[in-house]
Formats: sequence, structure tokens, C-alpha cells
Amino acid sequence: MAVGVDVPVWRPVRGGNAFEITVARLVQAIKLGMVVDGDRLPPERELAERLQVSRVTLREAIAALRDAGYLESRRGRSGGTFVVYGREALAGAGSASVAGGAHAGEDPAELAKQMGPALHDALDFRRVLEPGAAALAASRTLSAADRQRLVSALAAARDRGPTRRVNDSRLHLAIAAASGSPSLAASVADVQLTLDRLLAAIPVIRRNLDHSDAQHDRIVDAILHGDAVAARAAMEEHCDGTAELLLGLLG
Repeated sequence: MAVGVDVPVWRPVRGGNAFEITVARLVQAIKLGMVVDGDRLPPERELAERLQVSRVTLREAIAALRDAGYLESRRGRSGGTFVVYGREALAGAGSASVAGGAHAGEDPAELAKQMGPALHDALDFRRVLEPGAAALAASRTLSAADRQRLVSALAAARDRGPTRRVNDSRLHLAIAAASGSPSLAASVADVQLTLDRLLAAIPVIRRNLDHSDAQHDRIVDAILHGDAVAARAAMEEHCDGTAELLLGLLG
């Protein structure tokens, strides 16, 4: 499937090393599930314009990720650059118990130690950011396409299979996108990526998933009914629950 240029992380590269930042943006989109195994990246010209990097820089970044096993290039009329990352990761995730057990063998305590103060900073930032995005989405007049994306993302997030973590992130990104603010959507993508490995590594607890599903339902319902106060409150409850679970399991 071809992926358009409206992915939140396809935003202009600013400062630093353009090559390294471009690589990071591409990896972020892949790891957050905004582009998945089998998806084709936007055409080189469009993606370079969106990232505001030279086509030479973009080609170098794509080549590096080809070598690293994230992407592959195909020739011909149906060719392009395709995502090939995730097959092995999903296969490994399928062996994790839904009742409990760390994801992909990573030690959440070690990951949290590596993050240091950045963990609390990310949780605080998320607590301010995502409720605001939900409230803003609820205050907008959503298009039929916006509403359908939210409903589809909500349904996918209920799946308890190996793609659950990716689908959860996609729902949060869909809510951010529905806010109509590219800056908000990009910031939500950043904070989701910051917490993603840690959330994927902690034990999966059925009751927590039930709570999360119910909170997701309330958030999306409030957005679809234009209730910004309820959308903000439901997202605050959801972010607080996630933070408490993370800090409790790591304490």
C-alpha cells in the first residue's frame, strides 16, 4: 500500500545533521506503525519536499535503512521503496503471554534506567499534550474521513494480538491528527515513540487492557459527539492510568 505525505513525522527537518535526522524520522514512522511491512513510501520528490531535505540526503538515508533491513527498493512500474521491517518482530511478539510476560525479552527496568529523568518528563509532557489534542479534535467539525479513521483505529486498538501495541499508538496518532494541528500531531508522535519500547516491554495485564479499551471508547465517543470537556477528561484519565502502571511496575 502506498503511504501519503500526511504522516505526522513527515515534517521539515530543522537543525542538526540532516542525514541523521532524516534517518530518525523514517525509523520513527516505521516503529510507530505509521508505515508498516509492505507499505510503499511516498515518491522521493514528494517526501524530500515534505521533509525539506535534498533528494541526495533522502537517498542516502533510504540507502542506510535498506542496509539495516528496514526498507527495500523495487524496480518496475509498481516499484518504489517499501517497508520490510516488522515481520520478525511481530513473530516474536506472538509468543508473549497476554496474561503477562515482557515483550521481545527487553528488561523494562533497564530501559527505564537508560531513560533516566526523561521518563518522568515524557509522562508529564504526554499528560499535558494528549488531553489537549483530544479536546481540540472534539471541538472541530470532523469530516466523514476523519470520523471513519477514528472509528477504524479504535476497532483495531481492541485487538489483543501481536499488533496491539502498534494499533494503540495508531489510535493516539489518529486522535492527534483529528485535532487539525500538524504540530500537535508531530509532538504526539514524538512522545509515543519515546515511551513505545517501554510500554511494549512491560507485562501485559488483561484487566489493564480492559480499562484501556474502555478509556479509548470514551475518548473517541466524546470526540465524535463534539464534547471537548469529556474528551479531555477521558484522555487525562487514560494518560494517568498508563503513567501509574509504568511507574508502579518499575518502582
